[in-house]
Amino acid sequence: MNSGLIGKIEKAKRYAEERGRIRVSGLKADFDGENDRHSVSLEGDEWRCNCNFFSGFGACAHTMALEHILQGMLPRSAMSALTA
Repeated sequence: MNSGLIGKIEKAKRYAEERGRIRVSGLKADFDGENDRHSVSLEGDEWRCNCNFFSGFGACAHTMALEHILQGMLPRSAMSALTA
């Protein structure tokens, strides 16, 4: 294996462990929920989800799960009051 590639793989592993280096400002994900598939997105610091609960409360289990997974990588303004 190329020695340059080995160095990049090691660097990638270190970056993955140093989550504070990463800031997520946008993503799209699909959740296979208990009743349906839900589309979730983050644009800047604004979450969206097509589930019924989100439309009434601006947060839901799907967005909060992603907030939890991405903890430390999201801007504070993208964190809901329930998970902050």
